[in-house]
Amino acid sequence: MTLIDHALEHVESHLHPEPTYDVDAHPVPTGREEIWRFTPLKRLGGLLDGTPSDARLDWKEEIPDGATVSSIGSDEARALNVAAPFDRLGALAVANAGGATLLDIPANTELDSPVRITLSGTTAGETVWGHVAIRVGTHSKATIVVDHVGSAIYNAFVPVIVGDGAQVDIVTVNDWQDDAVHAAQYNVRVGRDAALRMFEFSLGGDLVRTNVNVDYAGPGGSIDLLGIYFADQGQHIEHRQFIDHTAPRTKSNVEYKGALQGDGAHTVWVGNVLIRKEAQGISTFESNDNLVLTDGAKADSVPNLEIETGDIEDAGHASTTGRFDDQHLFYLQSRGIPEEEARRLVVHGFFNAIIRRIGVPELEERLVAAIEEELAEHIGRPAVSA
Repeated sequence: MTLIDHALEHVESHLHPEPTYDVDAHPVPTGREEIWRFTPLKRLGGLLDGTPSDARLDWKEEIPDGATVSSIGSDEARALNVAAPFDRLGALAVANAGGATLLDIPANTELDSPVRITLSGTTAGETVWGHVAIRVGTHSKATIVVDHVGSAIYNAFVPVIVGDGAQVDIVTVNDWQDDAVHAAQYNVRVGRDAALRMFEFSLGGDLVRTNVNVDYAGPGGSIDLLGIYFADQGQHIEHRQFIDHTAPRTKSNVEYKGALQGDGAHTVWVGNVLIRKEAQGISTFESNDNLVLTDGAKADSVPNLEIETGDIEDAGHASTTGRFDDQHLFYLQSRGIPEEEARRLVVHGFFNAIIRRIGVPELEERLVAAIEEELAEHIGRPAVSA
């Protein structure tokens, strides 16, 4: 047993059950539990029943020299050095996936182009179970883009291991068709003096529910969790993060921004940071901002801090939910910009601070275009430049 595993036995966050691969240890939720109270369980497409399935998503990849993709058995996947699943969905994904796919980047490797993986489905009539592991060796540097498209009922468990001194960007895009259901749990362990940035973009699907759970294998590790989501009529998009500061002098920053439009559009963001007694000198901040564009949309935002030591550098959280800033609109309109175009510019400005940090130009352009397409439904088409 490692030191980090020993530490994890002694403290339980009130928002996160004991992690285990045992499905039976995760009861079928009723919807009254804290971790399930925002989720419309009936819209999960039967995922909680755990019915086995041989269905698979189509997998396409662009793997640069230095990285490999391989199939590994369930026992080998479970032996990876990350926390076990925190809920029933994660445990069912491991139990039913029949093994895992491992993306492996060896130590001291710097990839000259991003890893690109596209997972696509053709029907929401079958359940797909996924187990995809990402392992980045010590002192390596990589960018990884995982794209989800098409139609599916898909539930995945994704362990992520970031070796000591590694620098990694991971971008996940959930750009499903309107009938898709997507649940995912990313359990991340960050090595000593390693730096990980995870971007998450959720634009499509009937229901999307993801969890990102992070702990640290040694001091000096840092993580940025950055996300954008855009919910339309009837969509439910739910993002949860749990940052477990298990080592001293570690850092975390969480910044998620969402927009909502249309009757029944519902977004949920729940962020929780646990600062353990041994995590002296840490720095953490989490924020969530929501822009409600129309009546009938609802955003739930719940930031949490659990602090067990006073010896920290800084810790804080913030959450906002509101409509268009009248001052911004007035400023733009006073300079001759029509109201519809002014509203569009405000929304793009709201998201751009995160999009421009990705560092993959074609992906940045695609996300800007996708947001423009979403806005066209309620604000109208952009004015044509002369």
